[in-house]
Amino acid sequence: MSGGFVVLSGCSGGGKSTLLAELRRRGYGAIEEPGRRIVKEELQGDGRALPWVDAAAFARRAVALSLEDWEAARAQSGWVFFDRGLVDAASALEQLTGEPMLDALCRHRYHATVFLAPPWPEIYIADRERPHGFETALAEYERLEQVYPALGHQVITLPKVGVSERADFVLAALAA
Repeated sequence: MSGGFVVLSGCSGGGKSTLLAELRRRGYGAIEEPGRRIVKEELQGDGRALPWVDAAAFARRAVALSLEDWEAARAQSGWVFFDRGLVDAASALEQLTGEPMLDALCRHRYHATVFLAPPWPEIYIADRERPHGFETALAEYERLEQVYPALGHQVITLPKVGVSERADFVLAALAA
């Protein structure tokens, strides 16, 4: 395959955004994490759709933004890498509300291979946009580790190596 939509998912604080920046630096299309963008916007406004204020409202916004990202990325050619994607947002909303979200989104497909950043406590940092603890990040990872294969994706765990080596690993796996 000469291109497609590739998801980088997994544990919060596991180095996904850093990897995305490296892939962008190498000339690939890159879509930033919807959740971080929403949190930044909410912190500048009334803050009602923050995940620690109203998790369901946050997840609904993440689903909507992920759909917009997916549609906008269709104009790009070659590999387009997503820091999280529609599956992450829809599975979070489904878990929070019980609303059956994942089946309704099946026409918005990503590449069959999904790369998961494993829990990496040595690099995990909570910040203003990610104030939750490592335990919450670990639970999120465990959920995604189950959801992606259940949807037919092949999950490849990213190695705990430097960003350049991680990018090489991703590109080599996609070339195989």
